[in-house]
Amino acid sequence: MNARRTSPVVVFDNEAVQAIRSPAHPKHRRVLAVVEAMLVRSRGTGAVPLVPTAVRVEAGWDRRDVQAAVLNRLRVKDHPLDASAANEAAAIRAALDISVADAHLGAAMSALGAPHVVVTSDVADVRRLAEHLMTQTTVVRL
Repeated sequence: MNARRTSPVVVFDNEAVQAIRSPAHPKHRRVLAVVEAMLVRSRGTGAVPLVPTAVRVEAGWDRRDVQAAVLNRLRVKDHPLDASAANEAAAIRAALDISVADAHLGAAMSALGAPHVVVTSDVADVRRLAEHLMTQTTVVRL
């Protein structure tokens, strides 16, 4: 992903992924409503749902698992923790003393440019990341 992109990206954090994966999760319906709203609003814009791979691991999302069928149908793209993202995440982790998954979320936010949206239950953490990275981020609370 690069900063020249014009279509919005919706990034999912750990709890958003967990909530989509499990109908028993207390925020399952809320996150599905957010996803549905994103899809309806983005028709024709090419909006992209995205998850940093470190977040996917933390949330326990194995794309090969039968229980991942709902998530897999959403065609959520991975933001890989490649060498460049790992360097960015390491710098963010050192600066903010946060988890690897949150640091990778920050690296994804940094790489995306604007516009992007983060679906999270940790609004304060995402705003702290956005402020540190000086990125314009719309935060959707779960």
